[in-house]
Amino acid sequence: GGDGWAYDIGYGGLDHVIASGANVNILVMDTEVYSNTGGQQSKATPMAAAAKFASAGKSLPKKDLGLMAISYGHVYVASVALGAKDAQTVKAFQEAEQFEGPSVIIANSPCVEHGYEMANALEHQAIAVESGYWPLYRFDPRLINQGKAALQLDSKAPTRPVSDLLEKENRFRQVQRKDPERFARLVAQLESELKHRRQVFEALATVKLELEDEDTTEATAAQ
Repeated sequence: GGDGWAYDIGYGGLDHVIASGANVNILVMDTEVYSNTGGQQSKATPMAAAAKFASAGKSLPKKDLGLMAISYGHVYVASVALGAKDAQTVKAFQEAEQFEGPSVIIANSPCVEHGYEMANALEHQAIAVESGYWPLYRFDPRLINQGKAALQLDSKAPTRPVSDLLEKENRFRQVQRKDPERFARLVAQLESELKHRRQVFEALATVKLELEDEDTTEATAAQ
């Protein structure tokens, strides 16, 4: 389903399914807007973007559906962008299929509502990842009992400014034209939010379960 369903009007149902532990594979095609019903903002709409009901630019950050699913601990979660790293996308689908339990893949999905040429969608996805706008990661609970970090961060730290992405999309240019000062404030807040999110995922990528030494465990059991 789309982000309007997964983040918004159908979130209660999605949350119920992943909380149940059922072996269900869920794909979220995230366009960050209600694409099929007129371009209304959803909870996936990013800060500073224009959409119906947010024509002056959304003033609050995007809901982090992936992080919310990760918090359960028993759900396979991945964020992918085919145009940025196709091998990572394929690997995420394979791992989700093999995982015995609920899996959620959140896929960056092009949309005409973004206001750029769809023929450039794959290149555009690459810019989204390189600027830190769209992180790539895989959270696999199976790695925990192997003494490894469950979160694998598959995208590097930003190598270009997020403005490289925003200036290509009319949903952001529209806000800039209408109120340059407000847009500048929102972009500054967006950059801060993206930096904070990167720090959160980098920290999660270092968290490992400290497994007891096998000899120690046997000695404790004997006592």
